[in-house]
Amino acid sequence: MHRAGGGGGGRRKRGASGAVRRRRASGSPSAARSRLERITDLLEGEFGRPRRRGSPDVVGGLVQTILSQNTTDLNSGTAYAVLREKHPTWGDVLGANVRSIEAAIRGGGLARTKARRIKAILSRIEEETGSIDLEFLRGMETGAVVDYLRGFTGVGSKTAACVALFDLGRDVMPVDTHVHRVVGRLGIVGRPRDREATFRALADVVPGGRSLSLHVNLIRLGRAYCRPRSPLCLDCPIRGECRRGRGSRAGRRAGSRGRPAGGG
Repeated sequence: MHRAGGGGGGRRKRGASGAVRRRRASGSPSAARSRLERITDLLEGEFGRPRRRGSPDVVGGLVQTILSQNTTDLNSGTAYAVLREKHPTWGDVLGANVRSIEAAIRGGGLARTKARRIKAILSRIEEETGSIDLEFLRGMETGAVVDYLRGFTGVGSKTAACVALFDLGRDVMPVDTHVHRVVGRLGIVGRPRDREATFRALADVVPGGRSLSLHVNLIRLGRAYCRPRSPLCLDCPIRGECRRGRGSRAGRRAGSRGRPAGGG
């Protein structure tokens, strides 16, 4: 903050310009990339290095990701398994009425909305490609893949990026609620107003080849330590990279409550 007051205007001017330079350096893409590199290493030390699952069925990956919206992995996994048991092929799903799809995926939450979206997406894929297949995405650039998937109703940047990352093996960083919250608290790219802004801001600063690890482990961090309320700042494995964790009284009080039993 610029300090108002007495004489020594020349010295104040030099000090202010130095502060500006420091702010610019700390907010530069290279500085953000270096911080994220360190954070990724620290998180891997705490949670391990996630493995890429890969998927032989991109349509299946897209449907699974839609089912995972606003629910737990367990619930969405169960809903997907029941859907495929009742309707073994994507042609069967497309040929089924919405109520039948809804009944199959009811355990995943928001079943009516998701059933309609899944049926509409399968219909559009068949109309555009002549089959219910998204293998052609493997030959497209990552940005084009994300843009294409976002063209479907109900598919935002997070869902599209998840399919690109997990099912197509692309180096792209999805942003969910946990990632948005943690990145905002860290101040790596400022305080983006929403997940979409965080997604755009991170696109140019996530270190190459680290998107999968950073995405998965930031979610784990957000569940275990950097919680929406009462974050466990003193126990956080990346506290040294976080101004909030290092300096806030709230963080010290929260940390004194103890370490959670196990990672998220």
